[in-house]
This record gives sequence, structure tokens and C-alpha cells, in this order.
Amino acid sequence: MVKLIHTLADHDDDVNCCAFSSSLLATCSLDKTVRLYSLSDFSELPHSPLTFHTYTVHCCCFSTSGHILASCSTDGTTVLWDTQNGQTLAVLEQPSGSPVRVCRFSPDSTCLVSGAADGTVVLWNAQSYKLYRCASVKDGSLVACAFSPNGNFFVTGSSCGDLTVWDDKMRCLHSEKAHDLGITCCDFSSQPVSGGEQGLQFFRLASCGQDCQIKIWVISFTHTLGFELKYKSILSGHCAPVLTCAFSHDGQMLVSGSVDKSVIVYDTNTEDILHTLTQHTRYVTTCAFAPNILLLATGSMDKTVNIWQFDLETPCQARIAEDQPKQFTEDWSEDDVSNWLCAQGLKDLVGIFKMNNIDGRELLNLTKESLADDLKIDGYSYEKEAMENWISKKKRTSPMTNLVLPSVVLIPNRTLKMAIDRWLETHQK
Repeated sequence: MVKLIHTLADHDDDVNCCAFSSSLLATCSLDKTVRLYSLSDFSELPHSPLTFHTYTVHCCCFSTSGHILASCSTDGTTVLWDTQNGQTLAVLEQPSGSPVRVCRFSPDSTCLVSGAADGTVVLWNAQSYKLYRCASVKDGSLVACAFSPNGNFFVTGSSCGDLTVWDDKMRCLHSEKAHDLGITCCDFSSQPVSGGEQGLQFFRLASCGQDCQIKIWVISFTHTLGFELKYKSILSGHCAPVLTCAFSHDGQMLVSGSVDKSVIVYDTNTEDILHTLTQHTRYVTTCAFAPNILLLATGSMDKTVNIWQFDLETPCQARIAEDQPKQFTEDWSEDDVSNWLCAQGLKDLVGIFKMNNIDGRELLNLTKESLADDLKIDGYSYEKEAMENWISKKKRTSPMTNLVLPSVVLIPNRTLKMAIDRWLETHQK
């Protein structure tokens, strides 16, 4: 089983990323700060928060030793910090000056990758703090990055949905469309999968995206035999875009967080769901496993970071305990209703049902009138920029029906977006 043991609520805005070293937890936020906590009692370190960035801090990561922390920001910089005293070691400026969305150390911490909103990817020498190589992807912003466990190559993910594989000399080995509506995160399992001919090592990669999917890939690469990327499977469970995914240190579990506000923990061997955690009240933006102990951190747009502890039990025991089916609709929780909506092809309604706390009993009492009058479901789609402008003028009514909006959270019409993309592909050739 897994239990919530601590909640950190020090950030003043959305939590964008969290990362563990062997003794520390780092978090970063829309509030421009990076915070450091001790794993012994989750107290904040005396030199925290770390303040340098002038805009949103998107990502943070530790070196292998845990002595250096990297953070990157909309301000176009990646900053290296001494975790023992909070001092700034180096400020790495993206050559283009574009907002830096993601940063990652290589497994031996000799290199650092930074990826930016304009599609540029920079490989830095993390010891001399000098730029080593620079390249760019064809389309979209770079929003995800992960190194293979042996450090021979790394993968980047873009907002256009492409997975791109680079070797340690920044040569592009492969690129392919992985998620139709954009990638949000990717991560390698630290444990290689042995097998194949000539003693090849295979590495398991997870990617997630705006298409609500988590995809599992198997990658092999040697300088003599070349590169191979194979799609393996899709993990189901979320009913909205998946914003983050991460493997446990032993590779036995994979965790994901979503716009549906839930955190799901999977058994990587069976691909079964072990746990579904629903304590966050807004989108789950980040998740990370500790390297040496069974701890999980999840961060959210609700400004909190939850710390979870796993009991020493088998995945089978966890599944038996948590996957007992509920026989009667009136016993359904809000999450059960959400899963049912997704199964019926109505996942766009999940958000508004959750806002109105519709559980099984409430679902049975819904009528056509209550759907229109109470839930304010009008079925219209709007331009995002126009709606944001409408809301910014303090207007809380529907532009079409003049009914009061139950929430100002904008839900993307992904079906319409795909239809427009297909039309453009057809008519712009």
C-alpha cells in the first residue's frame, strides 16, 4: 500500500517540477523560486528558497552526487546551484535567449542538456560550464528530455509530439511522431532489459502527452550496430492529458500525473495499475521517485507537493486490495464516475462533473434539465485567446448562452484540434 505522509505548501504558485537526490528534495514553481528540503524530516533547508530566476522556473534536477542542482526558467537561463550552501555556481544562457523548459544531467553528471521553447537543445560541459554542442528540432518547443542509463544517448520530446534521439556527440539518430497532440514528459528506466542478439542491451522508455496516453518504448543503441526504437504498449488509466511520468529507481514501477488531477502508479512488468491517488485538487504537473527509499513526490497546480511512502508489499497484494470492483452505481466515487464517462467517450465532461462533485448517487439523479441548468453544459467551442481575453475582463458568463460559468478553467477541444490538423495536412500539400 501507499500512504500520504507529508504535504509541502510553501510555494505561492503552481509547482512545476520536483526532484530527489539521496538526501534532498527540490521543488520549483511558477513563483520563480526553487526550494530544498531534507528527506530526514522534510524541513526546508536554511538557505532555501533559492532565488535568481526572474520568471517561471520550469524544471530542476540533481547531479548524481546530489551536490549540484540545475534549474531552468522562462528567463532563458539554466542555473547551477551548490546544494550545500545555496550559492550560484554558474549561469548558463541559452544561445537564442529562448525560455528554457527542461534540463537534465547525464548519468555521470559530466554533461547537462537544456531544451528551449524555440526548439534549441544545448549540450553543456557541466564541469567547465562551457557550451559543447547545440542543435534544434524541426518543429515545436522542447519540453522533455531523458538520458539513457549508460549515457550513450538521450531523448528529447517536443510540443509537436516528436521523440528525437541524440547520441553523445549531438548527432540526431532518429525522430518520429510519438504523441499526436504533443509530448509532455519522458523517462528511462534505470534498469536495462537484457536480451537480443550479440548481447545487446535494451532500455525501456516511457513517454506521455496531450493525447491522454502513456507509451512504452524499447530502445537499443551501439556505435557498431546502430540504433533501434520499438513501440511496445500503451498504459491506460487517465482520462485527460498526462503531464508527467517517472520510473522508480528499481524500474519496477512507473508513476504518472494528469490534468484529471490523479496520480497513477503502474507495475511495469504486468502494466497493471497498482494505486490511484486523488488527493491533489488541480492538475498534477510533476512526479518523482526517491533513489534509495520508497518515497514518491507529486506536485500540482494546487501549489502543493505531496510525499507518499510505499509499504514493502508485493504488487499482487496491492492490486487485490485496491482493484475490487464496485457493483452498484450508487456506490461509485467521483473518480468512478470519471472513469465511466471516459469509457462512454465523454471524457471532455470529466472536468465539469468533478467541479460539481458528481458521484454515483448524484449521477443517478441527473436529468436533462439539471445537465443544462446546473452543470451549464452548452456544447460550444471557442478560440482560446478570445476566451482568455473574455475572462480577463472579469466576465464569468458563457459568450453564447450568457449562463454563469461554473469555472474559468479552459478545457481543450482535442477532437476539433485533430480535425483541423487533418484538414491542414490535406490542403497544404
